[in-house]
Amino acid sequence: MPAKKVCIVGSGNWGSAIAKIIGHNVKGSNRFDPMVSMWVYEEMIEGRKLTDIINTEHENVKYLPGHKLPRNVVAEADITEAVKGATILVFVIPHQFISKLCDQIKPHIDPGSTIGISLIKGIDEGPAGLRLISDIIREKLDIDVSVLMGANIASEVAEEKFCETTIGSKNLLSGVIFKELFQTPNFRIAVISECDTVELCGALKNIVAVGAGFCDGLGFGDNTKAAVIRLGLMEMVAFARMFCSGDVSSSTFLESCGVADLITTCYGGRNRKVAEAFVRTRKSIAELEAEMLNGQKLQGPQTSAEVYKILQKKSLVEKFPLFAAVYLICFEGKAVEEFITCLQSHPEHM
Repeated sequence: MPAKKVCIVGSGNWGSAIAKIIGHNVKGSNRFDPMVSMWVYEEMIEGRKLTDIINTEHENVKYLPGHKLPRNVVAEADITEAVKGATILVFVIPHQFISKLCDQIKPHIDPGSTIGISLIKGIDEGPAGLRLISDIIREKLDIDVSVLMGANIASEVAEEKFCETTIGSKNLLSGVIFKELFQTPNFRIAVISECDTVELCGALKNIVAVGAGFCDGLGFGDNTKAAVIRLGLMEMVAFARMFCSGDVSSSTFLESCGVADLITTCYGGRNRKVAEAFVRTRKSIAELEAEMLNGQKLQGPQTSAEVYKILQKKSLVEKFPLFAAVYLICFEGKAVEEFITCLQSHPEHM
C-alpha cells in the first residue's frame, strides 16, 4: 500500500497543536508519508507572512506561540497546493468556512482513495433541519469522514499533558488509521462507532459553556455552575436523541467527547471566558471576540443560533430552555440576569 499523505486543513491553536502530534507520529510509521502539509490562512505578522514564519522558525507565533512544530510540517497558503496528493484530510477550521473550502478542495482530491476526519466543533442549520459538519464534508467531497472530539484544550495538548479524546468512525478501518495517526502516550484515544453523537457532543457543549461563563460573570458560584453542567448535559442527550439518525447510547456521553469535554469547557476554554466578559463588560459577543481571541472564532454563541433555528422549526424551543436562553441573551437582548430563570423553571424541576 502506498504511504498515506496527510493534509491538515487549518492552523489555529487546535490545528497547530494537532500538527505537533501528527508531524511526530508520521515519522515513526510506515503507513504515512513523512511530510505533512498544513493549510494556513495567510496573515501578515509584523511584516512577514505567517506561512514563512512557520516554515523557517517552525512555530505558529500567532496561534500557538512557544511551541515548536516538527520540521516535516509544511505550511501552505494555497489550499489546492496543500491538498495535492493528500489521501488523509484533517479538518480543523471554524465551521462557518467549511462549505466554501470543500468546494475549493473537491477538484484536487481522489474520492476513491481519500478519507477525512473533522475536529470541528459546530453544526449547521439546513433546509431539512440539522446538518452535521461531517455530513457537509461527506456530501461535498464524497469521502468517508470520521470525527475527533474530546476534553482537549489546545495549549495543554501542545504541552503534552495527559488527556483523552474520542474518535467516532462509522468505518472500522478508518478508525484504526486515525488512532495510529493521533495517539501518543499522553493523548489517549477511544474509537467508537457512534459518529454522529460524538460530533454533536463536541458542538453542543460549547453552548453550555457559554451558560457557565454567564454564571461566573454573575458571581453565582460552583453549585450553580454544577446545575448548568447537569442540565446542559440533559439537553445535549435529549437533542441528540431527537436529531441523530440511528442509536444514541448513554455510554457515549461518558466518553471524553461527552461529560469530560463538557466539564473542561465549562471551567476553561474560550466560550466560558468570553461569556464571563460579556456579563462584566456589557460588550457584544462580536466585540469581545475581536478583542479577546486574537483572530480566532467563538463557536458557542454561533452554535446556539443554529440550534435555536432548528428547535424553532420543530416547535421544541420550550423543551430546551438552557440552549434557548444562551441564544436569546447573546443575540436578542434578553437580560443576562434572567439566565437563572431558565435553571429555576427547567422541565427537569417540574
